[in-house]
Amino acid sequence: MPPQISSEFIAAGGNRHPAAADWDALSGLVAFGAGKTIALWDPLDEEQRGIRALLGGHTDQVTVVKFYSHASLDCPYILSGSVDQTIRLWRVDLSHLELSCTVSVVTDSQKTINAICVDSDSAIFVSGPADARLDVRSITFSDDGGVIISLLQTIAIAPRFFPLALALAPLQAAAPSLILAVGGTKTAIQIYVAQGAEDHLDFTLQATLAGHEGWIRSLAFVSAGQDADTDLLLASASQDKYIRLWRVRQGDEVPSATAATTDLALGVLGKSLSNKAHRLRTSGKSYSMTFEALLLGHEDWIYATSWSKRENRLQLVSASADGSLAIWEPESSSGVWVCLTRLGEIGGQKGATTATGSAGGYWIGHWSPDGKSLISLGRTGGWRLWKHDDDEGRWLQQPAISGHVKAVTGISWATDGSYLLSTSSDQTTRLFAKWIRGSMNAWHELSRPQIHGYDLNCIDTLGTSQFVSGADEKLLRVFAEPRAVAQVLRKLCRIEGHDEDNLPDAAGIPALGLSNKAIPSTGDEEKTSDSAVTTAGDRAATGAASFQPLQPDQPPTEDHLARQTLWPEREKLYGHGFEISMLATSHDGTLVATACRASSVQHAVIRLYETQGWREVKPALTAHNLTVTRLRFSDDDQYLLSVGRDRQWFLFKRDAQDRQLYTSFAHNPRGHSRMLLDAAWAPNGGACEGIFATAGRDKTIKIWQISEHEHNAQTADVSCKAAIPASCAVTAVVFLHSPRSSNDAMYLAAGFEDGSLSLYTIANRSPLPQQLRDHTTASGLSSREQNQHVQDNQDLFVSSAQVFPRHLTPSGAITQMARRPRPSHVHSEPYRRPSLSPSSSSPLPPPPPSSSSSSPPPPPPSFSFSPTSVSVLREDAERVDTSSSQNHSSNAAPVTATTVPEGQDQTAVKKSAPAQDDGRGHVSVFGKPDEQQQQCKEEHGRGGKDGDAGGGGGADGGAAPAVAPATATAAAPAVTPSFASADGASAAPASAVAADAAPSADNDADDNVHNTDKARDTDAHVEELAVASDDGSVRIYSIRTR
Repeated sequence: MPPQISSEFIAAGGNRHPAAADWDALSGLVAFGAGKTIALWDPLDEEQRGIRALLGGHTDQVTVVKFYSHASLDCPYILSGSVDQTIRLWRVDLSHLELSCTVSVVTDSQKTINAICVDSDSAIFVSGPADARLDVRSITFSDDGGVIISLLQTIAIAPRFFPLALALAPLQAAAPSLILAVGGTKTAIQIYVAQGAEDHLDFTLQATLAGHEGWIRSLAFVSAGQDADTDLLLASASQDKYIRLWRVRQGDEVPSATAATTDLALGVLGKSLSNKAHRLRTSGKSYSMTFEALLLGHEDWIYATSWSKRENRLQLVSASADGSLAIWEPESSSGVWVCLTRLGEIGGQKGATTATGSAGGYWIGHWSPDGKSLISLGRTGGWRLWKHDDDEGRWLQQPAISGHVKAVTGISWATDGSYLLSTSSDQTTRLFAKWIRGSMNAWHELSRPQIHGYDLNCIDTLGTSQFVSGADEKLLRVFAEPRAVAQVLRKLCRIEGHDEDNLPDAAGIPALGLSNKAIPSTGDEEKTSDSAVTTAGDRAATGAASFQPLQPDQPPTEDHLARQTLWPEREKLYGHGFEISMLATSHDGTLVATACRASSVQHAVIRLYETQGWREVKPALTAHNLTVTRLRFSDDDQYLLSVGRDRQWFLFKRDAQDRQLYTSFAHNPRGHSRMLLDAAWAPNGGACEGIFATAGRDKTIKIWQISEHEHNAQTADVSCKAAIPASCAVTAVVFLHSPRSSNDAMYLAAGFEDGSLSLYTIANRSPLPQQLRDHTTASGLSSREQNQHVQDNQDLFVSSAQVFPRHLTPSGAITQMARRPRPSHVHSEPYRRPSLSPSSSSPLPPPPPSSSSSSPPPPPPSFSFSPTSVSVLREDAERVDTSSSQNHSSNAAPVTATTVPEGQDQTAVKKSAPAQDDGRGHVSVFGKPDEQQQQCKEEHGRGGKDGDAGGGGGADGGAAPAVAPATATAAAPAVTPSFASADGASAAPASAVAADAAPSADNDADDNVHNTDKARDTDAHVEELAVASDDGSVRIYSIRTR
């Protein structure tokens, strides 16, 4: 059976926009904007599984998210607006959240959608684009399940301003009358009233509320009582740091004047308080709208307000840039509104997000449907969750979710697979690990090791307790695990670390620096006065005076992550002249290879650093003439592979005597026709020895194999064994597990510029595994005939792509992929790391003696390629948004094959031609995809400051430096594969697909997407694959094979 793929974990930060989140009262789900996607999260989930799905469809940042739900509907709907100037209506599938899809798209807006308000009872919503107008629309559900969105009215705002906040509510229950409040880039609030039939509402401006002195950022209506005709309260929040309450009551009676206008304690502010009654009329009835109360207490802009009404108790929460949430409630005796509770960061100590400090306050605040929980979003993209403890009568902060808010640029597993590190352009490094609680386990961010002042570009681990990172600066930084984090990983994840007594307690960032400095915890201060003074001074210098030891009974909250989980910096590595672009660490932990951005041979060098004394190993490796885009050590560290924007790959071999030295071994100056973006080594073992893959912007993956000469170990032939085309740039590749025997399959995962993912199967053909034999097809041959043909050739088998379901893949370009190292984490027993010698600074024991002096390995087997069918669930495909399917078609496009004469440059083959047999059942290099392939923008995604190496000419097309080249064999066998299209059908001719390979119509959705823990058996093998994307998400997939 083909590999089965499931999504294990998604991390993504929320968008910093006050309207970009909503909490549904019926389903209990929170939907929020995460980059260009919409994340679905259940904050009250007992298993705390985090983000359940990311819904892709928008092409730019999501700015508005609103639920549209009603008891008469079979499921909730979501309205979303974006910088891409569109409004989407999503149908939420509660049984399979990842299959939620767009059912309607509104594209007539010309500017960013800033605000949306909804009245579910009347099926009316109003949108506010950034062009000083309002659009009133209705939603109609047809009997056949279709949805129609109709434009009812367009309102030109006068005097002109851009709407930032909207609120809509029924004015009375007896008639379809609505009241609309509009605020934005003016200090006044406009009140519109509509009356008429639901399909012909006419909003008219009837009042303008003055009083605020800054832009209006939030508006919210609530019914003041339980009766249908009770008064309405409107809360308005502004950048002037104040909240104003306004009351709408039926009748001509005007309340008595407020005493606040003559209160000397309010000074000049009291004079701005007006009790003027604004008259509203609709359906023959009269209403008055008057100022009710002024709420003071915040020290900075107020971004959001939200009402909660339960048990005849009315409460208002406000979220402010001062880093606090305030809960307001009227006193029962006097009716005066007071602040009952303040949550969040109170006082001078703010959690660090950059080297300069503060968390940036809260942008969003929402009540849970039952009014017993609160969520808020901060500048760091992480959510905070509070639950009210009725027994203790106070609010307690609980673990929530977090993630990057900008493109993720690098990921790396710990060498034992115990945790995953990620870096991002948001200037943070984050550590994710699995929190284990009995039978429940879920991934969480458990540490934020680095909070930097520059965008981070790359990362790799050294052993299990160190890592190296590179940023937009000329040096690299080495970090070591502190005791606080080791305790968290041990207690929450059952990861047994090193001797915690010898680890630094924690780290802090100096007020005017970028280096994390080791500091002791408050509880470990020496009792002597001199020591106490010194320790306090050290903490003050590092900006960590409030550090307290973590209590690791649950994952750290966002506040703790920003303050108390930093890793101390151990070393700085100098030498490069420009910003660091790429690094890699050897598997034995003794070397770090690095490269920087470059436009010349002089700066495109690869520098090696030894980890014993952290000195540079000279001379530097001179090879590329443009920026190096990926560095990879082979599994045995015998080879170092580099690829770059100059279209070349280079191989360096380890010296047999001095294991710190690498020398030029082989290269190919014409391996690809455009810049290379990634490379990967196949795990050593069996018939896969010396195999690596390269991929780039020429929309091609090439698989190469090293054949060292028997009598001269310093020379070799490196032959291209396959050239696999795609319909857009291939931005990331990685091989999965190593074969356990010569009959086992291994897999090559490929990530593409449009965010899609594919999986290629590679197996030994002698004998072909039964599970692959059952799912093999080829043009002109039945499955049984093709398998017999493959067996007779005694070669390796490389299948066509199995496409990941599109609803499980990112919406942005894949930036890096990493397989989880073996042995995998065992949930039932503590995971014990390799111990380190206290006297040794090397993260791993010395490497074994080189095997290069032994007899040379036998010649590797030849390759042959044959397609296999792609299993795509028909049920899943039918539920995916059709518009999204058109925009994100499969990258594995149908191709034709062309014979390439021996010695001819493969890049010269441009035209499609029928495949030709070479007499042994082999056919040659893949040709270019035909006209059915998806056309991608050439310079989008991971193109960059150095330009593209394609097209020839200029600095990008310069000649490669002189090295000792290996013989590159051009002939590479290939055949026409069958790929899955977006609708689940094969894009290849019908004759190329065996009948037994297509999924049946009654297959259950869980056949391919399943829970890994429930599917373990003696014949199954489970791989975990981490994927980073420039949409800001980090994902972990489980791939189950037999």
